[in-house]
Amino acid sequence: MEITGYCGCGKCCGWERGSWKYLKLNFWNRYVSAGKRKGRPYTGRTASGTKPHEPTPGLFSINSLIHPWIIPIRIIFPWLWLSEDGTIAADTRYYPFGTRLYIPGYGYGVVEDRGGAIKGKYRLDAFFNSHQKALNWGRKRIDVQIR
Repeated sequence: MEITGYCGCGKCCGWERGSWKYLKLNFWNRYVSAGKRKGRPYTGRTASGTKPHEPTPGLFSINSLIHPWIIPIRIIFPWLWLSEDGTIAADTRYYPFGTRLYIPGYGYGVVEDRGGAIKGKYRLDAFFNSHQKALNWGRKRIDVQIR
């Protein structure tokens, strides 16, 4: 499959600050800048209504063995004990919301979003918390496991 990295920034998600309706004076608000929802407020939520996030490995993971200095931090903060799946955007005709996937190099993810440019069975987008991480990921062709 072809996996592309994306984040919640205006370049990746198609929003802009301020509305021309208010002469861009309300720069603290975000609005959709393209598509059929152009001009409507941008919420930052996925198509399924969740907040997108990167996968977190949890306390008992390979990541804890590779980076042992993180273990004390994960022990102090109990919410870091559990692993969490990341957000994947896919064509929901082929992968309905809730489909769990494993992407090597990214981790486990759940289909929670659909993108405007994601068409077909072999295209996915993986969410990253920063634009730089998404750029570093870029576009890769990887064998994905459907769980």
